[in-house]
Formats: sequence, C-alpha cells, structure tokens
Amino acid sequence: MSDILPLVTAFSFCFLVIRFAQPFAIRAGLVDIPCSRKKHEGRVPLIGGVAIYIGVLISSLFFFEYSYQYKVYLALASFILVLGVLDDKFSLSVRLRVVAQILIGLVMIYEGELVLSSFGYIFGFFELNLGVAGNIVTVIAVIAAINAFNMVDGIDGLAGVLSMVAFAGLAIMLSAVNSHWYLLPVLFIAAIVAFLLFNLRWPKKSMNKVFMGDAGSMLIGLTMVWLLIIGTDPDVQAFKPVTALYLIAVPLMDMVAIMYRRVKKGVSPFKPDREHLHHIFERAGYTRKQSLIRIASMSICLASLGCFLDSIDTPDWIMFSIFILIFSVYIYSLLHVWRILSWLRKH
Repeated sequence: MSDILPLVTAFSFCFLVIRFAQPFAIRAGLVDIPCSRKKHEGRVPLIGGVAIYIGVLISSLFFFEYSYQYKVYLALASFILVLGVLDDKFSLSVRLRVVAQILIGLVMIYEGELVLSSFGYIFGFFELNLGVAGNIVTVIAVIAAINAFNMVDGIDGLAGVLSMVAFAGLAIMLSAVNSHWYLLPVLFIAAIVAFLLFNLRWPKKSMNKVFMGDAGSMLIGLTMVWLLIIGTDPDVQAFKPVTALYLIAVPLMDMVAIMYRRVKKGVSPFKPDREHLHHIFERAGYTRKQSLIRIASMSICLASLGCFLDSIDTPDWIMFSIFILIFSVYIYSLLHVWRILSWLRKH
C-alpha cells in the first residue's frame, strides 16, 4: 500500500486540478486557439502542465526524500513552469526562452552540482572525459532536452506517452541501484496518466480536452535531463551515458532532423512548421491515433533496446554505433519518406 499511495496522490491531484481549473483557464485566456499549424477544434485550456506539476509537487511533499539538491530541482521546476505558462499566454520570443534555459543549466551546475562529466567509452579505446567542457555540454543538454519535448508535443498524447516511456526506463534503472530519485519519474508517470485521460478524452469522449502546453513539455524536458544526469553520475551509475540517447531517442532524433531541415531551408531552427514525424505520418494517411501508436511503439522499442544493452554491459562504443546506425536510418527514411511509402503500397 505504501508503494501505491504516492502514485494515487500524484494522479488524484493532477486529475482534480484539471477537472476544476478549466473554467479559470478559459477566463484567463490560457487556451490554445486553432490556426494554420494547429488543427484541433475550439479553444483548449493549456493547464495540463500546471496540473502535472501540482500533482508531483504535492505527492513529493509527503513521500520524497528531501535534500538541498531536490530543493534546487523544485526551484528550477517552478521557474520553468512559470516561464512555460507565460509562453503559453504571450508567446515569448525564442531568445528569451533560450536565455532562461541557459540560466537553468547554470543553476543546475553550480547549485544542483549536476554536470555531465563523461560520455563514457563511446570511441572504444579511451573514456571521453569532458573536463571543464562538461559545464558547456551540460547547458547544451539542458537546452536540447527541454526543446526536444517541447517540439514533439504536436498531437494528442504524444509528448505524454513518449515521456512516460523514458520515465519508466529511468525509474527501473534508478531503482535497481537503490537511488531515491527513482520515485520522481514514477510520480510523473502517475500524473501524466491523469492528464492523458483528458487529453485523449478516454474513457469518455464527453470529457473536456486539455493540452499540457509549453509549461508541461518544458517541465518534462527539464525533469528528463535532470534525471539523466543523475543516473549517469559516477556516484550513482544507474546506466551508461550512451543509454540516455536510447531513452529519449524519438524526441531527440525528431528535433535534430527538423532543425537540420529548417536550417537547410534557410529559416530559424526554432521556426514552427508542420514537418515533424507525426505530421509526416498524418500526410501518409494515418489517423492521429494510428500515428501516436506507431511513434510510441518506436520509442518503446528503442528505450527497451537501450536498457537491455545496458543491462548486459554492452561496450559503450557498440551501443553508440548501434544508435548512430538507427539515427542514420531514421534520417534517410525522412529524406526519402514518399519514395519508401510508394514502394510499400506497391508491395
């Protein structure tokens, strides 16, 4: 019962906040309005991220092992939640958001004492220690993770399901080394499940839809990179640094691919468009639910592969080579997607 109570608490508070805060969000104008890039119906409240935060926060007050490091995490989570809410309401500039994310990375390093110190033996013959460059790489990782989950939030359920896959892998590997941090991803999973009931309107279509908004996707991205650095810390060693690539493979690959295509077109890598993986699935004739299932399946397979290879102590360079191969196939497939689909239809 004691193991279930934290999950029930996080789920319940997230569910209740969404259930009762929707009218206030509509009155405050915290809603997503359909446009050329957004094909949903009506004005949808952007309160999922706030509800997830409250569910995790209240549950952690009772069940999480407090430390100064966790207080730093809560401070950063609160900051990025406010930043996300303001972005949802006023559409903040890219420059302001990136500056804020850099500040988050610096606080994580100097107050949270979390730094990416090594990439492991990804080249086989020596450990790629980062030394003083670790600070710069950590800030880049923070920006990348936050924006990866922010960019992938394009169809109902996608950011939530992909984050649940990564959080599940993190929870399993952190609990295996008896790290108290395993509870944080578990609380997020419970809260996200409550959010998805409204976002996907399941089991009742009569339920009012909500989105997590930038507040939710950026909160998830921050939490993800925090836990990934925790897990690869030499004092914890829950998994290899290269394993992190597998856990967030789909959001990471989608972000890199979309930024590459935008830069190639001569536009800002942060300029919104309809060229993400889920958009490609839709244009290929799949429904949004079918697209969600297929992309989620990809994520589960890649995360499971990473966890399995890590569990059997596969050399870092082999894991890295496999990931690069998968990434290369992914990029090639996107560049030749219509030719591949045409061949599949014929056969």
